[in-house]
Amino acid sequence: MAFTVIYDACVLFPAAQRDLLIRLAMTDVFHARWSDRILDECFRAIIAHRPDLTSERLARTRELMNAAVRDARVTGYDGLIDGIKLPDPDDQHVLAAAIRSGAQAIITANLRDFPSRVVAPLGIEALHPDHFIVDLVDLAPGAVLQTLNEQAAALRNPPRTLGELLDALERCGLVQTVAEVMRLLGRRL
Repeated sequence: MAFTVIYDACVLFPAAQRDLLIRLAMTDVFHARWSDRILDECFRAIIAHRPDLTSERLARTRELMNAAVRDARVTGYDGLIDGIKLPDPDDQHVLAAAIRSGAQAIITANLRDFPSRVVAPLGIEALHPDHFIVDLVDLAPGAVLQTLNEQAAALRNPPRTLGELLDALERCGLVQTVAEVMRLLGRRL
C-alpha cells in the first residue's frame, strides 16, 4: 500500500510549489489526495492575491490537477467533520479528508493547526512541504531530480533554468529541499 498524503490548500497556493507537488505525485512514489473543498480554498486564495488570473484559467488548472493525479479527489468525509476538534475549525475538513482517504500525513505549512496530540492517535502526521520533499529526496533521489528537471524544462512563460526554478522554490520556503538537491547535484547556492 502506497504512502498517502493530503495536500492542504496552503501548499498548493504558490505556483512553483504546487507544480512540483503535483509532478511529484505523478511519480507514484506516494499517493497525493485532496478534496474539492481544499481546492476551493486554494483557488479563492489565488484569486485574492492574483486578480489578474481569470476564473476560466484557474478552472483549467484545477481540471489539469485532477486529471494528472489519479484518484486524487477525496469524497465522503463530511460526516466526520463535526467529530473533529482542531485549533482552527476551518481545518477540520482537511483532517476529515485525511482520515477518509487513509492518509498517513497532511502536507501543510500550518503545522500548529494540526497538533500532534490530535492527529498522531489517528496515525497521521502533519508535515511541512519542505520536510516532506526532503524525505522524498532521501527515498527516491532520482525521481525527485528528474521531476525538477522536467518542471524546469516545461516552464515557458517565462522560461527558467533549473537554478532559477530552485531559486523560486526556495522563495516558497523549500529551503532544505533546495539545499539537499544542490548537494545531490554537487553544487553550492
